[in-house]
Amino acid sequence: MKLKLALAASALLALSACATMPPEPLRGEFSRISPNDAQARDYTGSTTIWGGVIARTTPMQGQTCFEVVSTPLDSQMRPRELRDETAGRFMACRAGFYDPAVFAMNREVTFRGRINGYSEQKIGDYTYRYPKMDADTIYLWGKRVARDPYPYGYGMYGSRGWGWGMGWGWPYW
Repeated sequence: MKLKLALAASALLALSACATMPPEPLRGEFSRISPNDAQARDYTGSTTIWGGVIARTTPMQGQTCFEVVSTPLDSQMRPRELRDETAGRFMACRAGFYDPAVFAMNREVTFRGRINGYSEQKIGDYTYRYPKMDADTIYLWGKRVARDPYPYGYGMYGSRGWGWGMGWGWPYW
C-alpha cells in the first residue's frame, strides 16, 4: 500500500513538474534582463529570453524583424496576457522569411537570443529606443482559448440565467 502511494505521489510530482517546464527550445541559461532594463542600460552581448505580443512583422531581404510589446513571462516562458502595463518594447530579427499572416499582430511570441544593439524609431511622434535582439529561437504560441468561468453553471442547482431555481422571486432574499 505504501509503495502504491509513493508511486502515485512521485507520478503526480513528475507531471506537475512537466506542466511548468518551458518548451525545449527555450530552456538553458540566460540573463534575466527585461527590455526596460536593456533600454536604460547597455546590455549588448547578453543572451536573454523576451516575449510579448507582436506589434509588427517586417520581412526584409534575408531576415524578418518583429516589433514586440513585451510582457512578463510565466514559468513556461509564455507571455502573460497584456494588461495595462508592459515591460517595454523590443525588436527581434531572425534569418529567413516569417509570414506576417501567421506572425500577425497581437499573437504571443517568445524569443531567445543575444542583444546586439539599439535602434531608434518613431511610435507616432515619439522617438523610442528599441533594444534589438538577434533571435536564435522564435516560439509562436497557440491562440488562447476563452474558458467559461462558470463551467458548471451558477446560481441554485446550476441553472444559467432566469430559470428554475433562480430569479423571479425564488429563492427570495
